[in-house]
Amino acid sequence: MLLKGKLTPRRKLLLGILAALLLAIGWASWAGMAATRGIETREMDWNQDGTVSRGEIAQAFYAVAATRTREGARECTTFRWYRSGEVIRVDCRTVFDSEVPASQ
Repeated sequence: MLLKGKLTPRRKLLLGILAALLLAIGWASWAGMAATRGIETREMDWNQDGTVSRGEIAQAFYAVAATRTREGARECTTFRWYRSGEVIRVDCRTVFDSEVPASQ
């Protein structure tokens, strides 16, 4: 005998919330939001006052886009306000490939 689960209003609400969260995360990834680009919380100081507030962390999900570029061993991440395109800052670092043996 196959038992069917009842889709109660509470379960419908939970399913709707989960679907909305998945859509929001998908949109944030497609739009290039900083939160979906592996940016650490300590790097989310958008107003450069030396502290990261909850508001600045939230902005990483909807207001700040991050794009990565690589030229040779130099990798740069450019942070921009999503709507205006104004650059907030550019972080660059040198990345060494692990594929190259250390003896060369």
